[in-house]
Amino acid sequence: MLPRLGTVNLCLRPALRAAKPSFLPVVQTASLSQREKKRKAKQDPYKWAQAQQRKNAHLKRREELQKHRDEEWGDPVLGKTTPFLESLDTAGQASLSEVTRDASGEPLETPHALPTTPGLRNHFLTDAELNEAVKHAYALGRPVQGRIEAHYSLGAEKDGDRKAKTYEEKHAIAVEALRRITSLQNSSAKDRFHANIRRIVDEFGRHKTDKFLTPKPQSIHPNTVPMPGRAGPDTGSSEVQIAILTAKIRTLHNALQTNRGYKDKHNKRNLRLLVHRRQKLLAYMERKERGSGRWTNMIEKLGLTQATWKEQITL
Repeated sequence: MLPRLGTVNLCLRPALRAAKPSFLPVVQTASLSQREKKRKAKQDPYKWAQAQQRKNAHLKRREELQKHRDEEWGDPVLGKTTPFLESLDTAGQASLSEVTRDASGEPLETPHALPTTPGLRNHFLTDAELNEAVKHAYALGRPVQGRIEAHYSLGAEKDGDRKAKTYEEKHAIAVEALRRITSLQNSSAKDRFHANIRRIVDEFGRHKTDKFLTPKPQSIHPNTVPMPGRAGPDTGSSEVQIAILTAKIRTLHNALQTNRGYKDKHNKRNLRLLVHRRQKLLAYMERKERGSGRWTNMIEKLGLTQATWKEQITL
């Protein structure tokens, strides 16, 4: 090998000191390109097929893991669909879920059971209250025949039977009208929302959940001051407020998905406000009640995931 070019002196005048020759060989290193790697790998078809098989298996597993992570993370607005959330659409009056049907009306999937609230009616009434009111109205409007009238009038007994029969028919028509007016199946979205609030209070209110759910562990320095008892149903705890906000978010999201809802900027802003308000309550609830029965019960029934309260939510 020739010495390096630095030893060649092109100056005509003599050098002051002679350059030291280098006796090390010239080594050139270069990385192989991807094309060269593939060419070398294809020289052995069996080895190339094994490499491709391993690569495809890794890519498939990566897709499965990413899909599982996305499902666990959930949607920041709707979370996961649960039977309790589906029952909010009918205010707990439908016992089976709605399924998609083909052109002939045959169901394409099997419906599943939904939690129901029997005895709940519109206008803040229940079946027991309606039956009591009907019984009281029947007693007030029933025709009564006096003793003197029955004694002196001819055919009073037949006349009294005719009046009683007519009254029974009119009363039955009035009762059927009341049942249709107070039925939640004929109610508006606002009436169903008020009925869902009553269901949520009964489902998540601490006046009932304290009886069967495990509370969070007590702190090192528990509060020894006795707290006053509840005056009525619990309507202000965090889980009740979160459930009410979830019902509002579901209703508003479904409204924006129909017709020309994508242009409704006002309600889009309202949806963002509701989602962020729920996010704050969920973050507070996680700090205070994480690991307790209240937290687990709320997360499972409302289908809330980490996407509903962690990181930044943009819609």
